[in-house]
Amino acid sequence: MAEKLATHITVTRNLAAPAANTSAAAGLLKILTAAQATGAEVQWSEVDAAAPKSKQPYWVTLCDTQTRLYDANAVVRYLYKVGNLALGDRLAVEQALEWEEKTLSVMSAEDLGAILAAGESQINVLSAHAPATAVSTVFFGALYYALSNVKAPLFGKYPALQQWYAQQLANAAVEAALPAFSANVVKVLVREEPSLDNRRVNTDIAFEFDPSKTVLPETGAKNVLITSALPYVNNVPHLGNIIGSTLSADVFARYSRARGHNTLYICGTDEYGTATETKALEDGVTCQELCDKYHRIHKEVYDWFGLSFNYFGRTSTRKHTEIVQAIFAQCVKSGYVLEKEVPQLFCEQCSRFLADRFVEGTCPKCAYDDARGDQCDKCGTLLNAIELINPRCKLDNNQPVARTSMHQFIDLEKLQPQCEAFVSKASEEGKWSTNSLAITHNWFKEGLEPRCITRDLKWGVPVPLSGYEKKVFYVWFDACIGYPSITANYTSDWELWWKNPDNVALYQFMGKDNVPFHTIVFPSTQIASGDNWTQLHHIAACEYLNYESGKFSKSRGVGVFGNNAQDTGVPPDVWRYFLLSNRPESADAMFAWSDFVARNNNELLANIGNFCNRVIKFLDANTKYAGILPAADAARIAAGADTGDRRLIDDVNVLLARYIEKMDGVHIKAGLRTAMEISARGNLYLQESKLDNTLFSESRAQCDTVVAVATNLIYLLSALLHPFMPATAANISRQLNAPERTIADTFELDLHAGHVIGSPDYLFTRIDEKKISEWRAKFAGRQEEDVPSQPKKPKSKKSQSSKPDVAN
Repeated sequence: MAEKLATHITVTRNLAAPAANTSAAAGLLKILTAAQATGAEVQWSEVDAAAPKSKQPYWVTLCDTQTRLYDANAVVRYLYKVGNLALGDRLAVEQALEWEEKTLSVMSAEDLGAILAAGESQINVLSAHAPATAVSTVFFGALYYALSNVKAPLFGKYPALQQWYAQQLANAAVEAALPAFSANVVKVLVREEPSLDNRRVNTDIAFEFDPSKTVLPETGAKNVLITSALPYVNNVPHLGNIIGSTLSADVFARYSRARGHNTLYICGTDEYGTATETKALEDGVTCQELCDKYHRIHKEVYDWFGLSFNYFGRTSTRKHTEIVQAIFAQCVKSGYVLEKEVPQLFCEQCSRFLADRFVEGTCPKCAYDDARGDQCDKCGTLLNAIELINPRCKLDNNQPVARTSMHQFIDLEKLQPQCEAFVSKASEEGKWSTNSLAITHNWFKEGLEPRCITRDLKWGVPVPLSGYEKKVFYVWFDACIGYPSITANYTSDWELWWKNPDNVALYQFMGKDNVPFHTIVFPSTQIASGDNWTQLHHIAACEYLNYESGKFSKSRGVGVFGNNAQDTGVPPDVWRYFLLSNRPESADAMFAWSDFVARNNNELLANIGNFCNRVIKFLDANTKYAGILPAADAARIAAGADTGDRRLIDDVNVLLARYIEKMDGVHIKAGLRTAMEISARGNLYLQESKLDNTLFSESRAQCDTVVAVATNLIYLLSALLHPFMPATAANISRQLNAPERTIADTFELDLHAGHVIGSPDYLFTRIDEKKISEWRAKFAGRQEEDVPSQPKKPKSKKSQSSKPDVAN
């Protein structure tokens, strides 16, 4: 260290101290080391409150001239000038300053590789000058932040620079300057890039769903087979259709997989029947063209909503025809199929028997003159086409005549005792929903009757009987058989799922209007076939979701349909959350735009979004942890500890047990509500712990514990939210630099100390409340209605034998 100069400098602190990774901090270190090297005394002062403020964090005043300098390099030049440094060495210092200004200052402080390579290139310059201390002060100050934070493996690639740095740390001027430097800058850590190498995660909980892998039942595993009612292909699904079957089933499928169960989720489009023929005629296309169009639309809608089918198929396949005809043949062989003569309407102009939906006329109950052949839209009465007054053919508007036609019937009356025995056992073991049981028992109470399973149509599965060449199976008979036939298109080993009742549990999701087909008709068909079928274990039936104050109507443009949701710009997970939090499990629910916006802003954003973002940003800050997870204090989280940390863990475990109980019982809305309660408990924990800069600086051990526990709670939340909001869960996992994970029985710290997280990001964004009126107007459709809306009446015994319902 040089002898003291007769001069001194005064460093005036202004505003906040500079962060260690800034050029201001590098400049301060250059000044301090130059002062130590030249023997200049450094004095410190605070800014005068009355003096004009500079934007600089500090400035230097020269004692001899009282000149104020704001540029650190100007101060360094001054010190070496008055320190009588030889001209040649002063020129070397000048070259070093110029190199730093032109080369180093334009690099990002985080780009360590480039900085180290640049520093290594200057080692020869340093060694060329005898009093290297002068030049070294420039390089050392400029490079200190990078060199003091670089990891050993990277530093080892630059041996000359590494050796020089070690020498500088032993330099007397540097040793003397560093304490004052550290006291006057804000410490900043180098943010390590997240990677697989710096993960510290319990690998036993990692989980990944790969739809490309064929899933088959496994011995000793819990094998779960999930279906959602096959959507019909004559229209675009609306939000009520989506929550009623496909989305609800997706939530349970995702939950089941995340619990480690061997799970298969099957769905597809129901493509045969009268409605397809009618719509194809209206659109001027073939039935196949119509089905191809709407199958694609349905698939696109479900993909956008993030539905995780293992396979999404369709019923217009060769496999479907083969399986339907084989089951029918077995039912005939077992004596459960009858042939009856049925009075029907025949259009002489078209030379064909008319299916119910090809007939319109006057309702015999309310005199509405535009009733359909299967139901009156005004009074809701279920009808047979032959009952209509003044019937007319929908194809040519001519009046049809009554004729008889032979049809096949499945003898449900004969099958009722066996079907009732099945329902009694399965409903108790599978804990069927209340509405499903009520609908099923009502059918039993009225007494089952033979149901017609054939129709005079062209589009459908052909009936393999002589004399039935112009007939097909009616859609409600073949639609449920679509579940095994779609599985058969997924894997040739489909019977391992569908004829394996001892090892497979079947869960089926649908709207309440489809309950009888899944609790009575399909199980009776399975019984009649004589095979050892996998039968219904649990049925989850939704009530109706209405739109604002009325019903969804595609023809009138009322309500949000699957393809419309995308047009709003609102992410799929927000739609999923709203629909699932309003899932009509025991009563009809209503979609309202005001509620939609409120749930996004007040629940998703304020609860989950706030909790996750607050913790991850705190952990990410390079002035605190720089993304490296600290260790929790073992004593603070130990069982029985009287700490807020332990109380949080205990509370979460109680809520987690409730979550699993609700989801196992397919109480989806309650499961989601419980996950939100866990997030809210996390927010309360942050408030009670007072997580802030003060806690970090004054109670570091407690702060480390809060950050470690809260970050791990976020990781658990990602798994609990995955069934409901998969994209959000994946985003959380990305921010945590962790694999998506299973749902465990208890809350554990599965992210370990030293784990490096990813970068924080917002999970949700606020929706402007002005959008409420905008969207309400956009999706209001026409204000007038063609007919009054009336609820459907319960199915009667008469309708069992003749009403052609659709199982979708």
